[in-house]
Amino acid sequence: MIKSLKLRIGITAVVCLVALYFLIPTFVTPIPSPWNNYFPKDKIHLGLDLQGGMHLILEVDADRAMEYMIERMSVDLKESLMENKVRFRKIQKTKGDIISLELTEAAGKAALEKILNDQYYDLEIATSTAYEGGYAVNLKIKEKRAAELKKLTIEHSVETIRNRIDQFGVAEPEIIPEGDNRIMVQLPGIKDPERAKNIIGKTALLEFKLVDDEGSLDEALRGNVPEGSIVAYGTREGGTTGQRAQVPYLLKNKTLLTGASLETAKVQIADRYGEPNVSIKFNSQGAADFERITGENIRKRLAIVLDGIVHSAPVIQERISGGQAQITGTFTMEEARDLAIVLRAGALPAPVNILEERTVGPSLGTDSIRQGIMATIIGSILVILFMVIYYRFSGLVADSVLILNIIVLLGVLAAFKATLTLPGIAGIVLTVGIAVDANVLIFERIREELRLGKPPRAAIDAGYSKAFLTILDSNVTTLIAALFLFAFGTGPVKGFALTLSIGIVVSMFTAIFVTRLIFDYFVWNRSIRTISI
Repeated sequence: MIKSLKLRIGITAVVCLVALYFLIPTFVTPIPSPWNNYFPKDKIHLGLDLQGGMHLILEVDADRAMEYMIERMSVDLKESLMENKVRFRKIQKTKGDIISLELTEAAGKAALEKILNDQYYDLEIATSTAYEGGYAVNLKIKEKRAAELKKLTIEHSVETIRNRIDQFGVAEPEIIPEGDNRIMVQLPGIKDPERAKNIIGKTALLEFKLVDDEGSLDEALRGNVPEGSIVAYGTREGGTTGQRAQVPYLLKNKTLLTGASLETAKVQIADRYGEPNVSIKFNSQGAADFERITGENIRKRLAIVLDGIVHSAPVIQERISGGQAQITGTFTMEEARDLAIVLRAGALPAPVNILEERTVGPSLGTDSIRQGIMATIIGSILVILFMVIYYRFSGLVADSVLILNIIVLLGVLAAFKATLTLPGIAGIVLTVGIAVDANVLIFERIREELRLGKPPRAAIDAGYSKAFLTILDSNVTTLIAALFLFAFGTGPVKGFALTLSIGIVVSMFTAIFVTRLIFDYFVWNRSIRTISI
């Protein structure tokens, strides 16, 4: 028994020291420089309700991403048909995810099927109607592939948003996909919510398109847009008023280069008036493409289009090597920095809409912490007083273990980098009650054994053994409920379920293992003859 006692004391000491080790960054800030390399860097993470910040639910428009993809495929397919000398009357993206195509010769269908099999694995023929001399064909993306692409769209959106937030400098963000097309974003400690929303929600689709100088812009504005061209708008400051005015452009529909080829983007002050612009640099493949595009289109205008807005359309004077370009405009310094951030992080594959927005101020978070700590202290004091008054010295044993319970629970939160929320504090208070409840069951059993005339050693053995199954059953059922809450709950419910789940496991250790250790120490080492209970 003495060896067992020493082993249990060692286990308890190790658990306490490990918990304190992970809690040091939380309670000692900053850690003195000679020691900071020997301790964890992370302290207990606080949720939005405790330190303030922003909570967003975003909806990813995956269907729009599919439309973009279909539109690009229709342009590429048109070029493939022309290269393979397949005669057709028209090809266009129609409503939804359908590419409508009219072939003007009977042999065209077989040639189209060969092109699809060789180059466009994602497309299939949805319908085919023969008419005199040709076919009317509707193409669509295969259903299985469409589901995969929508899933990839959500994953890509999560990764892009995470990259943007990391560059924005938010500490400890939470970005979690929810359901089929939603993303939950939590930004603790954010000080400029509007700027954060702008960075997160900007699609940042950068495209380079040629200006259609052959077509008539006036006719296009009247609705007669040439085939293969589109009307887009930019802005410029007007004369003496300084107000921004819309400027229309007639652009070729084909995108020559996109932001997917970017290597980096940064802000520069190159304007003689001190206005910032964004300098971009392409990767090796993008630089080669940019050099080819500029070499093939000297004396033509190349429009730089961001999210459908033309920022500039300079004339290409010569072949540009090195893969560098500039996005100019009437930017403020903050707008230029934010644009550089989203370009470096990459474009969102689809637009996102903000479905839900909640902002918690830092002062409210401070009040929540203070009130939560006060509630925990008051609840713990009441429990401690009750246990001491009703169970005397045994109650004092249970109370001392409560302090260890809270230390270990907080240590586990810090070790696993869990987030503590206001409902999580409520879970800690409930854990205190659960731990005491286990001791109440044990103490009542010990009292029964003492009434039967058993000596202290036998009464303690019987009390713990008889109460164990009851305590185990009640804690396991509560733990199962807490795990279901964590798995299927959201936000505050998860915070409550997290601390409750950890607290149940910790309370089983402290209420049964540690209190038994204390009783055995006094019974075996001090040879007490009576128990104050």
